[in-house]
Formats: sequence, C-alpha cells, structure tokens
Amino acid sequence: MSGPEKKSQEASHSNFIRSAIEADLASGKYADRGWGGRPGPAKVHEGAPQDPARIRTRFPPEPNGYLHIGHAKSICLNFGLARDFGGACHLRFDDTNPEKEEQEYVDSIIAAVKWLGFGWEHEGAPHLYYASDYFDFMYHAAEHLIESRHAYVDSLSAEQMRALRGTLTESGKGSPYRDRSAEENLKLFRQMREGRFMEGEHVLRAKIDMASPNINMRDPAIYRIRRAAHHRTGDKWCVYPMYTYAHPIEDALERITHSLCTLEFEDQRPFYDWLLERLASDGLLQRPVPQQIEFARLNLTYVVLSKRKLIQLVEEKHVEGWDDPRLPTLAGARRRGYTPEGIRRFAERIGVSKADSWIEYAILEDCMREHLNEIAPRRMAVLDPVKLVIENYPDGKEEFADVPNHPQKPDWGKRQVPFSRQLWIEREDFMETPVKGYFRLFPGNKVRLRYGYVVECTGYQRDNEGHLTVRCTYDPDTKSGTPGAEKVKVKGNIHWASTKHACAATVRLYDRLFKVAHPGAGDRDFLQDLNPDSVKVITAQLEPALKDAKPEDRFQFERHGYFTADRIDPVSGVAEFNRTVTLRDSWGKTEKA
Repeated sequence: MSGPEKKSQEASHSNFIRSAIEADLASGKYADRGWGGRPGPAKVHEGAPQDPARIRTRFPPEPNGYLHIGHAKSICLNFGLARDFGGACHLRFDDTNPEKEEQEYVDSIIAAVKWLGFGWEHEGAPHLYYASDYFDFMYHAAEHLIESRHAYVDSLSAEQMRALRGTLTESGKGSPYRDRSAEENLKLFRQMREGRFMEGEHVLRAKIDMASPNINMRDPAIYRIRRAAHHRTGDKWCVYPMYTYAHPIEDALERITHSLCTLEFEDQRPFYDWLLERLASDGLLQRPVPQQIEFARLNLTYVVLSKRKLIQLVEEKHVEGWDDPRLPTLAGARRRGYTPEGIRRFAERIGVSKADSWIEYAILEDCMREHLNEIAPRRMAVLDPVKLVIENYPDGKEEFADVPNHPQKPDWGKRQVPFSRQLWIEREDFMETPVKGYFRLFPGNKVRLRYGYVVECTGYQRDNEGHLTVRCTYDPDTKSGTPGAEKVKVKGNIHWASTKHACAATVRLYDRLFKVAHPGAGDRDFLQDLNPDSVKVITAQLEPALKDAKPEDRFQFERHGYFTADRIDPVSGVAEFNRTVTLRDSWGKTEKA
C-alpha cells in the first residue's frame, strides 16, 4: 500500500469518522500522547517519547471463524484511516473466549488481512497483539475495582440475575450480594481464579447503577468462570474477562485513539467510558483514553454474514468448507477469484454511515467486473462443446490465429492460437431450426470464427448416442487480419478451440448461494433459501494457452465471464477453473454462460 503521506483512492472518501479524526488532530488532542514502545499500563507510557503514530486504530477480530466481506469493510476502514493520517493500525486478536477459538482461525485471519493488502507495521515496528497477553493486567484491574468498591462478586444464577435486571421501562433491582464487603469480594474473586468453584456459581459484576435507563449500565458482568483450556495460555486461567470489559482495556493499553465499532456497540459506549475513566483516574491507565465511534455494519443481500450461520453451513456440509467460493468469507472470495483491489473498491463505494442499510450484492459483483476487466487477459474457452468440422479445410493442415491478449491493451501483445479442420464450438452457437433474431450457425447461415475465417453451415449429424457434429465450409480469403478479410459481411461471431490442441478442464460455474435477497427473513429457516443451482460442474475445452495456468491466475473467458485458476488436477496437470463473475451486455444485463 502507499505511504502515510499519500492518500489512496480507496480511502479518500469523506465520512463522519474522517471528519472526527481531522477535528481531533486540529485541536491538538493527541499532541502530547506518549508511546512506551509497547502496549501497557500508565507506567509504561508515562514520560515516554511522543507517539510516532499520529493516530492509532485497531482491527480486533475474535479468532472463532474465518473473516468475511463484512470484516473487509472494517479492515479497509481501520487500516485505511491509519495509513492516510500517518498512524498505526493494530491487528489484535480478541481471544477472551477459550471455548470457541483456535489457531487455525488466527492463521486464516492473518492471511486474509495480508491478502487484502494491509499490514500492521508502523515505522518498522510490528503491531500484532493478543488480548490474552493482557489477562494479567485485566485481572489486576478487576481486583482494583473490587478494592475501590466498583465491582462485586455476585452469587445469583443467570436466571435470577435476568429477573432482577428490569426492562426498558422498569428499573432493575440490586442483587442481595451487591453490598458484600471489599474484603469478602476480593477473597471470593481470588478463589474463583484458584478454581474453587464451578462454572456459573459466581460472576464478577461492575457496580454502577441498577436504575440506569441504559440496561448495559445495570451492573454488567465483567468476569466469569470458564473451565476451558485457552489456545495460547493453556490452563493458566479458569476465569476469563467478558468482551465488554476486555475491549476498552485492550484499546487503552495499546494507546488506541479511535476505537471504531459497529452500531450494536453504541449502547455499550457508556460502560466503555465509565470503565476507562475509573482506571485512568486511579492511575492504572494513561490519558488521553480512547474514544469509541460507531458506524453501520455491512448488510449484504443474498448472503449470510452471521458467524453462527456460516459455521452451520460448514459443519453441516452445505458447502465444501470455509473457503468454498460460494461463501462470503474472504478465503472463499479469494478462491472464487475476487481481487483485493475489487474488495477495496467495494468498501470505498459503499462508504461509511451511521444508518443501517442493505447493500445489493450486484454492487460487489460490479466492482469485481471493473477491476477484472482491467487486469484479466482474454482467452477462449468452450464450456458446452460440440464438434465443428470444416469440410473443405485441408486435412492435417494447422495454422495460427493472431489473438490479442487484451483488446484495450495493445501493449499486452498477441498470442498465437492453433487452428485446424476440427474445432469445438458452443452448443448454443448452433440451432437446427433458428428462432427469429438468431445470427449464429444454422444450415445455410454464415458466421465468423473469432480471429479466424468466415464459415457457412452446410448441415449437421448425430451419432447413435446423440452426439452432435456440425458441418461447414470456409472461405480461405476471409482470415481475420488479412487483406480482404471483411469482404464477406456476417452478423454472427463465435469463439472456438481446436480439437487437436485444446485441453479439457473441470470448470465450476458458481452462482449465488441463496436464491432470495434476505435468507431466513421472517423467522424462516435460512437453509430453506439455499439455491440448488449455486454451482454447476462441467468439463470444458480450453485453448492451449490455458494449460500452464497457475492457481489464482485470472482470465476473461470471452463471451462467458471472468474465471480464476483453482486447484491443479493431479491427473491431467491442468488447472481447474472457477467462474468469478459473469459478463454484462451493453444493456446492463448479465449474460448467462
């Protein structure tokens, strides 16, 4: 990515978050903010040199699943703003829930962020962190809250706590354990850490206001007992912080200036501010403390972005895995052939707002088409092949057609595509009895073989198994690029592949995973909305230049769409191909392959 002093096109879009950052910098809010060289409490940053990063943001995924397109919006926002304002963006794993987190997810998240084109270094210093590295401080801060009478151990059951919590119109009621002494609370909390109790016997709650109109301020739980091994800390802990408690502390230890969250955390902001104010006032954290700013999350039609639903799709094998090209995961998008540039363009196009709205999936597809049109070489592939025999073409003769690699990029040069007597053509390019307006092959009609000759259909035949062979003759004076080639005017222009030189390859034609814009709407089981035709596997005939395609090589198959090379077939040694997105015609319609 470009340097901090140069704003990229993808991140230059004005939005309310950018305006807030500009105002903060103009006011000098962070002018004297120190950075001790690593995350830490007040003593690490007190008296430290001025932070070399003008701002600090963070992307804080929980490693309990694979990142998806919705996360890409947050990645582009956080890393993009840090880059544009000469700041640092931290990649932080919020690994506070040991029951659902795995190293596999950590590795996949790192790969996805890098693939999108972002890094977490600033002036040579890496900023990759884990919430679990802060467990000791979080526990120490919890003991401090107990000692300052801002937290207490509650021994009610979860059901009893809910009953006392109140409603949006009724105040909550205090727990009978709310007024335990600091000494008793501290003893119980330490016994919780020592493993003296079972899960659910006790929780640690912040002591705030059970009459608050914001239910999140009615003594929220901040620690619970979990007897589960953590993927990084092992069995060291059997008490773990709640996310709403851990999140602001993590931000403050890392000296985050702008903590960008989605709108569901807006009601949590008062607790975020309350906690940081308590800990900063008592000297545990350095000022200025981070500020939380909320924005609308991505709601995309024709997909599900719920982690629970994505896990269900994978575990119940409705898809092949987390990188199934039909999934909205970044791993799936990568296998499908989506480009990082296209995703960044999409994030820029949809912008950032405070209002929830639905984004049409077609916008994402359009961003992919735009970028792939710029970067994808053209190739010919016959997806539904039938044989075409040129009866007057000399048997055994071979020649080459000069074909541009990209019609709008002459500097990309041309390639030579072999031509012979027998060719593969698309089944849809021949009709025995043509319908009105059909200009391709039918008995007595002429078409141009793209980059080749004009041919006239003389007939067709079917063998005993129903296999079709179309027959034609050619005009040897009409080869594309030669003098007089345009003397015969035809309306049809079809692509082809020489049967002698073509390579057979598996091609997967992907469509949308769901057949409706809002899967599961109205309490319907979202699985009922799965599209039974979301993938079609075929054997196509490809021009020989595609024999050497490597995984993630991208091409436009002329007239069909954009395709990416996937896995290499172990038998043929030829890549399998996935359709990334279809083409659109001049009327803005999608041309179905």
